[in-house]
Amino acid sequence: MPIVEIGRICIKKKGREAGRRCVIVDIIDNNYVLVTGPKSLTGVRRRRANILHLELTSDKIDIPKGASDEEVAKALQEAGFEWLSQASK
Repeated sequence: MPIVEIGRICIKKKGREAGRRCVIVDIIDNNYVLVTGPKSLTGVRRRRANILHLELTSDKIDIPKGASDEEVAKALQEAGFEWLSQASK
């Protein structure tokens, strides 16, 4: 089972962005994390998300805590994730 950590790629299970991929940017507390798509790539804007509403994947990128959307987008492209080109916006 993947653990909740900064840089972990997840899929949103609930809400208007359900089914879209996002990246954990910061851990707020035991129940909430800060995620981003970023919006320009996956359509998920930077927001607080309940951990229970996320499906964690085994994929992880190397980003610093609180990374900007530009830093996340660059790290995703450098890691070569193929779903970026197929992301629905």
